[in-house]
Amino acid sequence: MADAPVVAVRGEAYREVPPELARFTVTATARDRDRETTLTRLAERTAAVRVLLDAAEPAVERRETGQLRVWPETKRSGERVVAYHGSVTTTVTVVDFTALGELMLRLADQEQVEVAGPWWSLRADSPAYREARHAAIADALARAREYAEALGARVTALLELADTGLATAPPMMAKAGFGWAGETAPELELDPQPQPVQAAVEARFTISEPVLG
Repeated sequence: MADAPVVAVRGEAYREVPPELARFTVTATARDRDRETTLTRLAERTAAVRVLLDAAEPAVERRETGQLRVWPETKRSGERVVAYHGSVTTTVTVVDFTALGELMLRLADQEQVEVAGPWWSLRADSPAYREARHAAIADALARAREYAEALGARVTALLELADTGLATAPPMMAKAGFGWAGETAPELELDPQPQPVQAAVEARFTISEPVLG
């Protein structure tokens, strides 16, 4: 086996698959000259956001409060506070894309609330990754057989298989469009961004003695 001819190949696979998750952020803000008023308004607006997210279950799989900020605004000439600002940002993960547009619009309709996203992605354990790896291995074997056939030989054994990694595209923002129907509320149409998944392996195979003559 050690003296057998060896063929080294690289196998690759590329797929575009539908996303499994959509994430967006919702930020409630408040500003007032009085600190207590700012905090009260911020708490009320954050609570209103939570009520809408509660009502959206089970479309909402996960939500996380990422950042709470409260800071004073001062005059340039000194430390005298002229206003207080506050914000709370929540990251929302949605699995039901049919409810995504309506939920984002309802949140954006709240007073002093900013919505950004969505960003599409796959789950960390998505079957798409496994399928891409299998396809990359199959591609490596097919290439090795092609080389062996060109030499009048055949693949006899696998010596080594190395995974060079999976690659996915960075999260993409949605393509969005607003549609109006008379006096009804606006409808937000979102086109889920296909997720590219790429896998690659490097493999070494032994082959039977080539026929070179």
